[in-house]
Amino acid sequence: MNSPLKIAVTGASGRMGQMLIKTIATGENMVLSGALEHAGHNWLGQDIGLVSGGPEAGVIVSDQIRDVFERVDAVIDFTIPAATVEFAKAAAETGTPHIIGTTGFTPEDIQEIEASAQKTAIVRAGNMSLGVNLLVKLTRQVAAALDVDFDIEVIEAHHNQKIDAPSGTALMLGEAAAEGRGVVLQDVRDTNRDGIVGARKKGDIGFVAIRGGDIVGEHDVLFASPSERITLRHVAQNRDVFARGALKAALWAQGKPAGAYDMFDVLGLT
Repeated sequence: MNSPLKIAVTGASGRMGQMLIKTIATGENMVLSGALEHAGHNWLGQDIGLVSGGPEAGVIVSDQIRDVFERVDAVIDFTIPAATVEFAKAAAETGTPHIIGTTGFTPEDIQEIEASAQKTAIVRAGNMSLGVNLLVKLTRQVAAALDVDFDIEVIEAHHNQKIDAPSGTALMLGEAAAEGRGVVLQDVRDTNRDGIVGARKKGDIGFVAIRGGDIVGEHDVLFASPSERITLRHVAQNRDVFARGALKAALWAQGKPAGAYDMFDVLGLT
């Protein structure tokens, strides 16, 4: 690519929005060209650099979605499901590659996003780090190698402001474990443990969600039998691992045909 990749960031004032903006500023062959926030936000109309506590960036925070999408080469979106569905529709209308790190979607949300992907390239992943996507691959392989004498538990920890549980990454890992065993996750998913719930059902895949402080993201997949335990683990120490992955996806999506993609496609792990 001869000219820098022009990128817009949605949810520009949020944790990941701010991390993306900082990472773009120090990246090569990319430039921040759009910053979006919801109607009524107090950053609207202001320079994103100044309101972020840095130097002037020459990019005004806007709530005009289509206008911003038409001016950029890619949009990176870590917001909330309802907003992301609308961003995907705008991306389809403008033909702008849409990189989605949002989690917590309903099946209906995903159907709408996949409909939008018929008109533009959309990369959606519950986690954009290289390490997590390798962990997903390993989880599938280990689950396939072990029998149901090994109970599977997915344990995740995040900061106290995260609004969905289990995390999108935990669900990715649960899906991988289910695929490895040749079962459907929804049939064996166990997330409801409160009170006298009885013994653990053989073959279930359990989930535990921890919320506290400013934990960036920790994920363990525990395989436990009566005589031994295996734990696969990933710890994100800084949110820039997700930002770098999203930017890699934005670069990868350039020139790709319309379609629904994930980080396995971006990393060549399919």
